[in-house]
Amino acid sequence: MQLKIFWVFFKVGMLGYGGGPASIPLVKAEVVDIHKWMTDEEFQDVLAIGNTLPGPILTKMAGYIGYIKAGWTGLVNAVLAAILPTIILMIILLTLFVEFKDLEWVQGMSRGVLPVVGVMMALLTYEFLAKAKSGSTWLFIIVFTVVSIILLVVLDLHPAILIAVIIIYSMFRKEGK
Repeated sequence: MQLKIFWVFFKVGMLGYGGGPASIPLVKAEVVDIHKWMTDEEFQDVLAIGNTLPGPILTKMAGYIGYIKAGWTGLVNAVLAAILPTIILMIILLTLFVEFKDLEWVQGMSRGVLPVVGVMMALLTYEFLAKAKSGSTWLFIIVFTVVSIILLVVLDLHPAILIAVIIIYSMFRKEGK
């Protein structure tokens, strides 16, 4: 199991160019779709909790998933596997990028990464909206989004306050409402 955990998070660390937003769909594919270590709902819960905590999302998710699969050694194994390729690749890629930054194909490659990450995030958002729709109405989702934007952008509310209120509301609301 330890080798499997290491390999899963090492691959995500290797392929998750772009940080957390690019890594989340990869973790989901490995943990939910391929290895069936979690359901979609469990993964969404882990992602939601991970987003409320400070630090990189990949290491938090890797640590939690490693822990539930193989205890404390699984946690350490998964976190190391997740950060090791990033450290190695960043040293190599940054050295090469600085060396060859003026080449046209390098500039084109760096411009090509943004649309790929955008599509991956759009797909993840669509999946989450589909799941959210099953428990809510579109009106609620739209109103919730607009109110959140107003609170965060217009009134400059700190995101941690909004997240805390949502968590407290979710803990005390009755199912079926």
